[in-house]
Amino acid sequence: MGAKLGLIAGNGKFPFLVLDAAKAKGYEVVVAAIREEADPVIEHRGAAEVHWLSLGELSRLIEVFKAAGVTEAIMAGQVKHKQIFSAIKPDWRLAKLLLSLATRNTDSLIGAVTGVLAAEGIQLQNSTSLLEPMLAPVGVLTKREPTDQEQTNITYGRAVAHHVARFDIGQTVVIAEAACVAIEAMEGTDEAILRAGKLMQSLHGEASTLSRALTVIKVAKPNQDMRFDVPVVGLRTIETMKQAGAVCLALDANRCLMLEREKVIAAADEAGICIVAEEAVHTHH
Repeated sequence: MGAKLGLIAGNGKFPFLVLDAAKAKGYEVVVAAIREEADPVIEHRGAAEVHWLSLGELSRLIEVFKAAGVTEAIMAGQVKHKQIFSAIKPDWRLAKLLLSLATRNTDSLIGAVTGVLAAEGIQLQNSTSLLEPMLAPVGVLTKREPTDQEQTNITYGRAVAHHVARFDIGQTVVIAEAACVAIEAMEGTDEAILRAGKLMQSLHGEASTLSRALTVIKVAKPNQDMRFDVPVVGLRTIETMKQAGAVCLALDANRCLMLEREKVIAAADEAGICIVAEEAVHTHH
């Protein structure tokens, strides 16, 4: 086939998944790896070309893709919020773009970058289009179903999480006894789960009325753009939950990626953790 696909690679495993899936479909993949974020291992994963560039180099990104004849690209892997707004030295193109933004959150920035790329003849594709098989299916995915208390936590937690996600703050909340223990912001899911675990342990010494069994709820944003920042869970999520004493994980079905699903479910079963995915309620503006 030999069609070319540009891959803008951020941190984590996500870029590798996209790269492997694209290669399996016969694409020649041209990687633009973000120096501050991407894993150097990406050099050895069978991409046609790998170019390293800094977060601020929007012009260079366009040059790299144009020189390689790339007209379709995918953005995969996160870029830490604090990187975007503090650590980078923007080139003229990005500086102009940053000045034009009304709200400085990740969505508006990436949306604007998408517009610039499109104007240069490079269309950003849905990052999950190659990964549909990895999206969490509807239903209880583990041997154990949620208990009544966990179901109460999930119902309450989903309501809280959707409010938080609407403001593009974070996508995860941790609940115990229908009380919100932790909300994820910039620190990331694992940190939020561990923080909730620590809080529960500190309460536990006293006569805590709260059950320490934590429920973790991870949702997509109400108008989740499936091209970037799609919620992801993997083996590390389960490890972190075990460490924090969390026993139930609720996800948005079809809008949350499960890396290595079989392994994740096996690890959850072994730990007595329940995983359940529910159809997200779509809100239309």
